[in-house]
Amino acid sequence: MENIKQKFKSIRIKLFLTLCVVVIIIIAFLILTNNFVLESFYLHSKTKNLLSIYEKINNYYLQQQTDSTALELELKRAAINNNLDIVIQSDKNISVYSTNRDFISNSDNTNLINNMLQQNKKIVYKNDKIVIQKFEDKTNGITFLMFSTELDNGYKLYIRMPFASIRESVKISNNFLYLFGGITILIGGIVVSFISRKFTAPILELNAIADKMSKLDFSHKYRTTDTDDEINDLGKSINTMSDKLERTIKQLRENNIELEKDIEEKSKIDEMRKQFISDVSHELKTPIALIQGYAEGLIENVNTDEESRKFYASVILDEANKMDKLVRQLLELMKLEYGKREFNNKEFDICELIREVIRKSKVILEENNIEVEFEDNDAVIVLADDFYIEQVITNYFTNAMKHAQEKDGEKKIRISINSNIENKTARITVFNTGEQIKEEDLNRIWNRFYKADESRNREDGGTGIGLSLVKAIMHNYKKEYGVINKENGVEFYFDLELIA
Repeated sequence: MENIKQKFKSIRIKLFLTLCVVVIIIIAFLILTNNFVLESFYLHSKTKNLLSIYEKINNYYLQQQTDSTALELELKRAAINNNLDIVIQSDKNISVYSTNRDFISNSDNTNLINNMLQQNKKIVYKNDKIVIQKFEDKTNGITFLMFSTELDNGYKLYIRMPFASIRESVKISNNFLYLFGGITILIGGIVVSFISRKFTAPILELNAIADKMSKLDFSHKYRTTDTDDEINDLGKSINTMSDKLERTIKQLRENNIELEKDIEEKSKIDEMRKQFISDVSHELKTPIALIQGYAEGLIENVNTDEESRKFYASVILDEANKMDKLVRQLLELMKLEYGKREFNNKEFDICELIREVIRKSKVILEENNIEVEFEDNDAVIVLADDFYIEQVITNYFTNAMKHAQEKDGEKKIRISINSNIENKTARITVFNTGEQIKEEDLNRIWNRFYKADESRNREDGGTGIGLSLVKAIMHNYKKEYGVINKENGVEFYFDLELIA
């Protein structure tokens, strides 16, 4: 049912139905005209024709022409062409001329005609001399038009015309109109279908383009032609509108993306600020309390000797330095985590960087009797920011020194580089002998301020954000990192892009 409704909404169907209605109205109008006007028009036309014949006959006798052959030929031709019966009688009711001898042949018939005319009151035309009446011959069932007049020479003229021919003409005309209307609708339907297809094809194309535009698809354009008509102009306008809408929506999307970025940026900044305040507030409680306590001791002269005052001052200075380092590391961590730090990537030798980290820690290694193994390979060139990679190596190495313990008669740290030429990756590992990390802590140690060994004191425990810095740096590089428990220790690792 819905499909049928859609079809009736089609322009082609509407054009066809409109044509049918117009043709039917025209045919109905012509039929009504035939039925109600044609008869009157026909009577008027025949009346003029009869009057014209009368004029010719009357003029003939007025001119007193003796050659009747020409008149007879003229009257015979008029009688045949118009289906008439013509009779001319002298003043003594003697037939002078007759096209039909059965019409009026003697005075008895003349009297009969006069009686018929007198009985029938339907006069079609009348003046001082001429009377045209319509009467019905009930005997034969035929209706006639009877023209009767007296010529100027005293002769009587009678002209009879069957009225049925008029009705027959109306009937034939109506039948022709029916046939003509059917043929017109059939041919018109074919023509309208062809023409409407030609007109509706571009309209349907424009409709499809508009539908796609409503779905923000501007890839389709109207194929314009050289014809300078309204549809072609409409197609050009739609193409122009499509281009403008596409540019406008593209600009709106770009603006929306920028706005989303601005909102996200603001959200990140707010989150970073809240996180920074929270972390600093949490971690600075202890050093501030220590500084406050030792400062109050100095003010109140709890210990009067010089050595005690120096100790108090050194504790205050040490805690202040720790707070400064903590704040700096937190700021750096926040910038790394929220994408506020740009990396200055360059090619450098990772082996040389590792050797430099080991050299800086030589004193601590010797104090703790830690043996370091590092395969002094040839140069391994990687692409990264050497400043941040040094922090990663330093954090791993510092963490290894803090947790290195003697196992199987050895206390060592082993650093190695495994190059994968195929994947263009260099994996750096830092292993230390000692206790393994609990399985539940393997993922937690990367969180800021998390310390797996809660028994460690402040001097050995560090800030608790070193591995968080490693995590943030490696996330920026989108490289793998992690920790693995080994048989007699722990191994940390991270990957870098290998150049050579």
